Amino acid sequence: MVSAKPAKPASPPRTKPTTAKKPVAQKSGTTPAGAQPARSAKAAAAPLVPEEPPVVVELRALRKTFGSTVAVDDIDLTVRRGSMFGVVGPNGAGKTTTLSMITGLLRPDSGAALVAGSDVWRDPIAAKKVTGVLPDRMRLFDRLTGAQLLYYCGMLHGLDRATASSRSEDLGIALGIEASLNRPVRDYSIGMIKKISLAAAMIHSPRVLVLDEPFESVDPVSTAQAIELLQRYTASGGTVLLSSHNMALVERVCDSVAVIVDGGVLAVGTLDEVRAGQSLEERFVALAGGRLAVEGLEWLTTFSD
Repeated sequence: MVSAKPAKPASPPRTKPTTAKKPVAQKSGTTPAGAQPARSAKAAAAPLVPEEPPVVVELRALRKTFGSTVAVDDIDLTVRRGSMFGVVGPNGAGKTTTLSMITGLLRPDSGAALVAGSDVWRDPIAAKKVTGVLPDRMRLFDRLTGAQLLYYCGMLHGLDRATASSRSEDLGIALGIEASLNRPVRDYSIGMIKKISLAAAMIHSPRVLVLDEPFESVDPVSTAQAIELLQRYTASGGTVLLSSHNMALVERVCDSVAVIVDGGVLAVGTLDEVRAGQSLEERFVALAGGRLAVEGLEWLTTFSD
């Protein structure tokens, strides 16, 4: 009986050893697919051109009459972000009327006033939300203390209780009225009322401040404190539009100015453009009609005694 030989185990299939492929060198001047081309050193070193700051207050053909008197005569005006913009003019020139129409206190007969892109009369809530106002002859709740008044203004602007209280204290210190915050407002002097009104205008941190004669009857020390506060505000991107009869003060703190006479803008631009090589007061007097000779008062030099 012949026995069968055991079968040989099958040998595994022979495979070729694999080797890693060498990276293919890129030719100079070529870019791999899907990769962004590198910026040249010249392009990377090119300075960035700063964007022109946007207009935050714009008046378009704004007009207001009282009977037969034209108070504001089709005024066009723009104020840019970060500017300390002064409005000067003689008594009765239309300054307060113009500022009142910007803040929604007085409705124009025609034209439009825009604040941060919002029409003051078509979208008043949006416009007033970003505006702080110190109007002429402002009436306050004078039976409240200064602290209560600021807290109330903060709550009206939607601040929470803690924020309204802390900001009231901060503004009191910044404006030098912290010692008077617990006194009733009715006991304040005219200068103190101006300062508490400025604090009330700033408590909600608006984008734009519209201030009508903010430094009238304010002592020099307090004025300096308020100016420093406003300069810090504009340096951070806030915008101030103020009126004043104090030409020296406007010349010292404002970078732009508009001269309004008889309801119209006679000159507007940067401070240097409007001054035209003169002091602001000299330029203002010339635009407003010049100095008139005083005659017919010879009796004033002959004293009654």
